[in-house]
Amino acid sequence: MDKTSVIGIILGIIAVGVGMVLKGVHIGALVNPAAILIILVGTAASVCIAFPLSTIKKVPSLFKIIFSNDQHDDPKDVVLMFTDLADQTRKEGILSLEKQLQEVDDPFLKSGLQFVVDGQSPEFIREVMIEKMNAIENRHQEGIAVFSQAGTYAPTLGVLGAVIGLIAALGDMQDMDVLGHAISAAFIATLLGIFTGYVLWHPFANKLREKSRKEIQVKEIMLEGMLSITVGDSALVVRDKLGSYLSTKAFITLQGEEADA
Repeated sequence: MDKTSVIGIILGIIAVGVGMVLKGVHIGALVNPAAILIILVGTAASVCIAFPLSTIKKVPSLFKIIFSNDQHDDPKDVVLMFTDLADQTRKEGILSLEKQLQEVDDPFLKSGLQFVVDGQSPEFIREVMIEKMNAIENRHQEGIAVFSQAGTYAPTLGVLGAVIGLIAALGDMQDMDVLGHAISAAFIATLLGIFTGYVLWHPFANKLREKSRKEIQVKEIMLEGMLSITVGDSALVVRDKLGSYLSTKAFITLQGEEADA
């Protein structure tokens, strides 16, 4: 589980809840069925209108990605893997990679290594694999857009909910105590709209964006590793070339692990 997603939501709820109490607002004021209906169902309706069914069907899997740990490989491990593969191909030839292909689960990596084994040119490999990366990134952008748009719609729907509440409140102005309570309740919709928009939906979109960026970075390392093997770079050259994608600390750690090995 991605603990930062859970911790962030909990902290957001605590911040709003405790803030309301400190301001003298009863926490029970948040239990407003009309406001919850307008914000949650209204946001869902807006998203359904904005995106095709094929994209909406992906929302459950997007939540799974948000609340689960990254599934892609660690960049440092990928660099180590290609360093070993480069050393292997220099000693045994490119065809020796065929035995590794059966153990590879990543479709992107498997496809690229197959091109290398088949003797495709570096230009062909780069062109095809970049197209694959673009396709992956485009799929990611669809999911990011869903939550980004939800974050845009929710606060506006909060204003709509407040207007509806004010219309109902101002319809009967004889009892000022009741009027004050009704106006207060009307702004609960605005609060929920802003909260869900800027504490949930927009941060969810950013979390997906960051995970997408990291996955594409790993794919870029894989591509450069494939090309290095194709042109016959040594293990040392491959390590230094792919190590440029790592942080300084990670690269130093990588060098230490190789020295120990």
